Amino acid sequence: MPQPLPPVRPMPYPRRWCALAVLLVAEAMNLLDSTIMTVAAPVIHADLGGPASGIQWFSAAYTLPFAVLLITGGRLGDIAGRKRVFRAGVAAFVLASALCALAASPTMLITARAVQGAAAALVIPQTIALIRGMFHGDELARAMGSIGPVMGLAAVCGPVLAGVLTHADLFGSSWRAVFLVNVPLGLGVLAAAPLLREDRSERRPRLDLTGTVLAVLATGALVHPLIGSGPERGSPGRWALFAAGLCLMALFGAHQRRRTARGRSALVETRLFSDRGFPAALAAAVLFFAVVNGLMLVVVLQLQLGPHTDVRSAGGLTLLPWSAAMAVASWTAGARLVPRHGSRVMFAGLAALLLGTLGALVVYATGRPAAYPWPLLAALTAAGLGQGLFSVPFFTTALGRVRPHETGSAAGLLNAAQQLGGTLGVALLGTVFLDTATGAGAPGAGAALLGARDACGAAVALLAGTVVAAVLLHAAARTRPASPQWGRRMRNAKSPSGYGR
Repeated sequence: MPQPLPPVRPMPYPRRWCALAVLLVAEAMNLLDSTIMTVAAPVIHADLGGPASGIQWFSAAYTLPFAVLLITGGRLGDIAGRKRVFRAGVAAFVLASALCALAASPTMLITARAVQGAAAALVIPQTIALIRGMFHGDELARAMGSIGPVMGLAAVCGPVLAGVLTHADLFGSSWRAVFLVNVPLGLGVLAAAPLLREDRSERRPRLDLTGTVLAVLATGALVHPLIGSGPERGSPGRWALFAAGLCLMALFGAHQRRRTARGRSALVETRLFSDRGFPAALAAAVLFFAVVNGLMLVVVLQLQLGPHTDVRSAGGLTLLPWSAAMAVASWTAGARLVPRHGSRVMFAGLAALLLGTLGALVVYATGRPAAYPWPLLAALTAAGLGQGLFSVPFFTTALGRVRPHETGSAAGLLNAAQQLGGTLGVALLGTVFLDTATGAGAPGAGAALLGARDACGAAVALLAGTVVAAVLLHAAARTRPASPQWGRRMRNAKSPSGYGR
């Protein structure tokens, strides 16, 4: 009787490790650009002028299209080829970065930032898919696990690099140098892109263009009224736009359900919402990253508008404890804590972030307006520990519950929720800060201190909502735990975007 043939294993791609380095540089370039802007935004506003809300739009103009177009970017890679779409996205990102550096007005910069965000939405979904296509077995876990340390290093270097480059004023470039950094990095990625292997989905999905347009219009209409301060934000037209955004979001949901019922490719996999844990995961992602991104912006604004700390100290050195603590906590959570304690580690992260936020609130409530708030560094260290301890178990728990064929859609939605949360955090906490800091005209040191205090109070309220969502996710995970094999794979993969931005 003939013996059954052993299963055919795919031949390993010979240039896979060099190709991995190319993809990791592209991932790091995206995170560097996001963290750099947090530090440079006040300096850019001082140079280009315009309303104070421009400080928020410099960040939101990037993260909003990035969040909304992520899933469509992934679908384009499935259809046209992931290597091809990756290269097109990197080329567009480099061009948009050059346009940002040449911007002569806030409007020009905001427009170029939106193009950057759309280009990033083409790049980032392809990196995970290309890694999965080039690696197999244990090597896949090691390749996916390498994303975390690289993202942690980028998170640490971003604020420092922004502060150093802006302060150095190389050749009179001032803040423009923070965008020019992307040009050599992006050109290097393009030059090395032939190392990648083309990869596409065997079953090509169809684009949901109507759903994409509805999502873009709805999120833009919801976020726009939240940015600004004072009378500018209170106009009736803005809240009419917000109401229109709610209607568009309801229309988007109905459109997605209708496409799914007809068996057509929808932008959102509606079956994911049949599990009560996944909506809780999306809510937790939006609220948590709203706190993280919003607080970082408020810290930098208070230091530059209050005691007029130079950009190197206000951004690079002040945020360094946060970034370093986040990187260490993320590694510790992934390597030690999550395998032993599972999703409970999320609550240790939330407790640390709450402690750091309350500590910052106390510092701002009791500090001297014109003095550098040295105790703030301890509070920011606690906040960074909280971010690192929360992110890894959160993504492990949220993605460990979905079925394998739903992983791509679930990861895309969580990543989009993360980016949307960052946008809302910049809008909400930035607006709370500016409402107080500019309420009496030009922002003074005392008003900036009070604005930061109020923003920290709003962050505490958002964290309370995050705790509720995390409890619901944890309870759902206990009723239907992930399989051990799936859980191990997701712990190695960390999160769909490395570490939070």
